[in-house]
Amino acid sequence: MVRYSLLRMAALACLWAATAPALAQEACSRADALGTSRVMEVNPKGGLKLGLKSYPQTLALEKGEVVLTFDDGPLPATTGPILKALDDECVKATFFLVGRNAQANPVFVQREIARGHTVGHHTFSHPFITMRGLSEAEARADMERGFSADDRAAYKDDGAAPRTPFFRYPGFAHTPELNAWLASRNIAIFGADLWASDWVDMSPQQTMELLLMRLDHAGKGIILLHDTRPQTAKMLPALLRELKMRGYKVVHIVPARGDAPTALTKAESGWTSETEANIAKVWPKILAEKRRAAKQGAGAAHPPGG
Repeated sequence: MVRYSLLRMAALACLWAATAPALAQEACSRADALGTSRVMEVNPKGGLKLGLKSYPQTLALEKGEVVLTFDDGPLPATTGPILKALDDECVKATFFLVGRNAQANPVFVQREIARGHTVGHHTFSHPFITMRGLSEAEARADMERGFSADDRAAYKDDGAAPRTPFFRYPGFAHTPELNAWLASRNIAIFGADLWASDWVDMSPQQTMELLLMRLDHAGKGIILLHDTRPQTAKMLPALLRELKMRGYKVVHIVPARGDAPTALTKAESGWTSETEANIAKVWPKILAEKRRAAKQGAGAAHPPGG
């Protein structure tokens, strides 16, 4: 049994090494570009949970370091301009894909990988009622379908495990049972440290100003954005330039090639989950929408958050 486990771990390490973006950063043609300062390996073993909005620990970033993450894509009208903005500044990011969008737009998934970005997973359908509104079996099925759709879009095939073992819950609404299931499959669970709140209708300038205010207060962190939001696509070039002007540096996360533990920072004393506080506020509305949709046989929009 021990020998089998060691062989399985070695095989997974080889798989991650083969599919993760190269650790060496490409030379940037623009001397004044923001660029990507370093690559950080994240070991998903045991279902590592990250992001101070949801969990009492996060990546051990230095002051002034940020990780850019985008949820819900790809959508051509917005993901395309976002990829161009990242290219123009030689910045690498992480995209958490909605499986049905990946299935519909595989060219953009392949473009993300070809340009060196990391591709993670965000369920197949991103249900408005989140995973908490589904039975455990329904939630697992939607997540599995998302893993498969993303990998088929990216690599034209899929396997028993997602090629990149990074996952983010819609609305950050995890459950203990699903966390345990992901942990058993060595899939890392990502929350975030900072929200842009770009699911709220604001101008690009307002979105940028709100995010920068929060970032200047926190000083660092994993940032949640959405590559399906027009305001985000429009404000991203200015945001990246402003990050450069303010001295921030971008860290690119990739699956670990070995078994070394991920460097983490623990939450400060008195930490509480902002995610749970928000869910408590919006959950009655979600349940009401669930009942309405069930009566009408209609779908609903995405919940706020991831």
